[in-house]
Amino acid sequence: MSALSPPLANHLLVALPSLVDPLFARSVALICQHDDNGAMGVVVNQASDFTLGDVFAQMDIATDDADLRAVPVLNGGPVHTERGFVIHDDARGWDSSLKVAEGLFLTTSRDILEAMARGEGPRNALVTLGCAGWGAGQMEQELAENSWLTVPADAAVLFSTPLDERWQLAASRIGVDLFRLTGYSGHA
Repeated sequence: MSALSPPLANHLLVALPSLVDPLFARSVALICQHDDNGAMGVVVNQASDFTLGDVFAQMDIATDDADLRAVPVLNGGPVHTERGFVIHDDARGWDSSLKVAEGLFLTTSRDILEAMARGEGPRNALVTLGCAGWGAGQMEQELAENSWLTVPADAAVLFSTPLDERWQLAASRIGVDLFRLTGYSGHA
């Protein structure tokens, strides 16, 4: 990262229509960490084939909350796909958490899932399997190639917007209508 480019933690990367990589096409990724060594984030708009009930069953965590068991787990990215990542707004001292920004955290420990199963978890949370990683200078190169837009993270996009609307809504936060860009093919 050059001295001129600020860290992008607490920003959303919004894939431009020109990004055709099937892993990231039309994706929105929350950047959780970014420094001279690279970046780490989680995709926040791609449902996986799993629900929280599947994750709880795999981890032998019991819950009586049928609605919670039905919540989709997201594909967070192609790295560490066997590992769970929870994006949330709860500042409690979970066993393994990273503060992304004021009021926004990434937790990878079991204790947060157990609290969620008991109904004592964060008010807002997204659970993903896997994350995305960029090596030193890789994200900056992809930005220079116009593969992504950067947008300040927005709790409404992360926690209140349906998955299929996050891509366009995130871009609209900076005045971009992705459906009007040259190279867009397809419809919402």
